[in-house]
Amino acid sequence: MGYSRAEIEDAFRHFQEAAARCAKSGDWAEWSECFTEDAEYYEHHYGRMQGRAAILDWINDTMAQPINNEMRSFPVEWYVIDEDRGWVICSVSNVMDDPGDGSTHAESNWTKLHYGGGGKFSYEEDLYNPNEFAEMIKGWLEAKKGAGSG
Repeated sequence: MGYSRAEIEDAFRHFQEAAARCAKSGDWAEWSECFTEDAEYYEHHYGRMQGRAAILDWINDTMAQPINNEMRSFPVEWYVIDEDRGWVICSVSNVMDDPGDGSTHAESNWTKLHYGGGGKFSYEEDLYNPNEFAEMIKGWLEAKKGAGSG
């Protein structure tokens, strides 16, 4: 591929930092800038997005929806970098806001990123079990109701 591990790792670090800032603000423009103009995003539940603008439209809309708008932390649990392919594979914890009782509600997805050069990724694919996410959300809603905040 011609990219060094350090270059890929720097881009991935920026990707994570941008996601953290955008999740807090609700404006995902900075995160979308981590993708090439022609990037492809494959999210198994929502489908395929083609191009940075489409990725931005989708993420802004999706993360503004009720329940999703209370998921504002996405720490990476682990990652590996395949320098030969220019890939990053990682496990991302999708953490819900505190429901009011101090409990933590989170579910993980695995993400595959293809590095496209220039500090940007050309492809992202997210894999997860929607049933496990649904159970996590159900538990979070119950905790929120029990804490009197939902």
